[in-house]
Amino acid sequence: MKTNRTYTTRLQAGLGLIPETKQLLSLWTEGMSASELTKYALAVGAFSNISSRRLKNIVIEGFASRYLTKEEYPAKFLKRLSNKLTPRAFGQILFIFTCRANPILFDFICEVYWNAYAAGNESLTNEQSRNWVRRAIENGKTTTPWSESTVIRVGRYLTGACADFGLLENVSKDNRRIIPFYILDEVAVFLAYDLHFAGLGDNSVISHPDWGLFGLTRDDVLDELKRLALQGWFIVQSGGGVIRIDWQYNSMEEVVDVLAQG
Repeated sequence: MKTNRTYTTRLQAGLGLIPETKQLLSLWTEGMSASELTKYALAVGAFSNISSRRLKNIVIEGFASRYLTKEEYPAKFLKRLSNKLTPRAFGQILFIFTCRANPILFDFICEVYWNAYAAGNESLTNEQSRNWVRRAIENGKTTTPWSESTVIRVGRYLTGACADFGLLENVSKDNRRIIPFYILDEVAVFLAYDLHFAGLGDNSVISHPDWGLFGLTRDDVLDELKRLALQGWFIVQSGGGVIRIDWQYNSMEEVVDVLAQG
């Protein structure tokens, strides 16, 4: 499912930024703004291998746009989970928030990656990515037309981000091998409760576009949640097209605490 938001080149600030995000989370405290985090990171020499300008760009355009939204909601919980989940599970949660903050990546994964995967293709090329970007521009998804050099760069950003998050082979070349990608249990639990506490009804939770990032249809999500219900995360009842979920935790804080305990 497509997003309805305008595409930008914000990914140029950083693609997956997984190690950078973990380091920034270790420095960040609640109430700290992006500019304060940048100054603190510079003061303690946490990113001595990059320029101050580059660090500022990573923090403001990358970290803050993804994780310091909704009253710092993502950063608060990600900091708690950073060293508790497996690297793969933590990376998948970062993947969700990164795609939410970058509609162009969200749509590319849903429209290009998963279609290629479903078709049995073994690889995805930068040329496919560039062609998709060109069509998006023609369809008015950007505020202004992009130059060909921008199209080429953004095409690389998209496949590079997919590689960082484990959807494509992580090698620097124009043709990357597609890697099977499936949602982990703890990530499915996190996403389901995240959507629930965002105020969505049960049917809206299982039909939400975010599941499409993992190639899941509504029926797939229902099956996934029924399986997780056997682990005690919730009780799922379905019949006649109506879904009812009895949620076992009363806040996202409770869910994150249980996930952090393993």
